[in-house]
Amino acid sequence: MLEYAKKIVETLRKAGFKAYFAGGCVRDRVMGREPQDYDIATDARPEAVMRLFPKTIPAGISFGVVIVLEGPYQFEVATFRSDGQYLDGRHPMQIHFSDEVEDAKRRDFTINGMFYDPIDGRIVDYVEGQVDIKAGLIRCIGDPRERFTEDKLRLMRAVRFAAQFDYKIESTTYQAILDLASQITIVSAERIRDELAKTLTGPRPTQGLRMLHQTGLLKVILPEVCAMEGVEQPPEFHPEGDVWTHTLLMMEKMDPGSNFELALSVLLHDVGKPPTFSPPKTEKDRIRFDNHCPVGAEMSEGICSRLRLSRKQTEKVVELVREHLRFKDVRQMRESKLKRFLRGEHFPDHLVLHRLDCMASHGDLTNWEYCKQKLEEIGPEEMRPERLVTGDDLIRMGYVPGPLFSEILTAVEDAQLEGQVKDREAALELIEKRFPLNKYK
Repeated sequence: MLEYAKKIVETLRKAGFKAYFAGGCVRDRVMGREPQDYDIATDARPEAVMRLFPKTIPAGISFGVVIVLEGPYQFEVATFRSDGQYLDGRHPMQIHFSDEVEDAKRRDFTINGMFYDPIDGRIVDYVEGQVDIKAGLIRCIGDPRERFTEDKLRLMRAVRFAAQFDYKIESTTYQAILDLASQITIVSAERIRDELAKTLTGPRPTQGLRMLHQTGLLKVILPEVCAMEGVEQPPEFHPEGDVWTHTLLMMEKMDPGSNFELALSVLLHDVGKPPTFSPPKTEKDRIRFDNHCPVGAEMSEGICSRLRLSRKQTEKVVELVREHLRFKDVRQMRESKLKRFLRGEHFPDHLVLHRLDCMASHGDLTNWEYCKQKLEEIGPEEMRPERLVTGDDLIRMGYVPGPLFSEILTAVEDAQLEGQVKDREAALELIEKRFPLNKYK
């Protein structure tokens, strides 16, 4: 990718234009990290860029941005610009093509405001980004209130970068976040969701959550999560402390790069505890959270809707939250029920969620180990046996189509999973015995 990006810069230079790598790729280079993509900034106007390169997409041409296709990659090539007034908390009302100094000053944070000349091999830094990287600081370029007012999502981005790089947020930048946190709602739910996803699935999500909480942003975007703080739990099961502490410990133990639905399920798995909290009624009683799983599932569905998750994503999160205590019963389950649980589409994430839940509380992984062992012991043909009877078979036998069909077919599969039925003849015999035709005509 680097060579293709460098080729774009070389082409622009040969045509008489200035051109640099810009933004995150420069930041990563200064930090000694491998860039994931490359953006290019130039004084060439969009129409000139489109003339120079045969394959382009005018993706954001009104903002001076053209996508250039080189080899198998796409590169964002943007004309140096300064921005006019922002009225919607995201887009400038107008832009002015300018030079690299003005372009650097319009960017969000100093660590993202540097350029790199790949031809001469030098950093072009007008905002002291290298200084802040060395100091481990997230600092707005210019006036923090202006930068955040231009795009309110930068409030969350500052936190995400601080967590990602294990940096501190510079004091005036931090104060501006505190002052403007309530205005994050101006940002669309989709952009908030995507930024939250990057925080939860990146390195140090616990650090990110703490900062979101401390800055007041979490209270605005996820007040249900803030409600976990201070909610006591029975110490015999949760020696680590309250629900918030437990949740943060789980996030800390989660593998970086986990999928967003799992990460969100970890965050929300006990969201139903604050509204279902019940203190001990007697000296021998304990703190209880009756029905917190279904309550939490309903709350999670509302949160997913608010964050504009897809239906499939929502269904997964809701299932993980609703079913996260099923593991306590796995050793008492009938074979059919256990196998259905183990073969579920989202069971791998159920297994991860349960392990994290145990590790962040009592530490007992007995049920997790039992399920892992069962997964190794049970072959695929036992887990998902071949269907022995179909709806067409039931019609030929004289049964009337309806809800009964599902009941019969489930009973047959249960018997297969229990090892009681192994062939078609035995399945038909079970149906005739358990669902006599004369009873259902």
